[in-house]
Amino acid sequence: MDIQTIKERIALVQTKREYLLSLLERPNLGTLRVDVNQALEEMDELIDEFGRTFPETGTI
Repeated sequence: MDIQTIKERIALVQTKREYLLSLLERPNLGTLRVDVNQALEEMDELIDEFGRTFPETGTI
């Protein structure tokens, strides 16, 4: 997999992250809030790891 493909996929993950953040604003989320928070944490780790692995790519 080339770096451009990885960058595109990370960008897609970032758009999904925004959706998860909007879910947290819903008062009726209930116990799913825990899962949404976990997904956000894992996405943040993935994005951070990408930045550490490919620092020359800059921001996406």
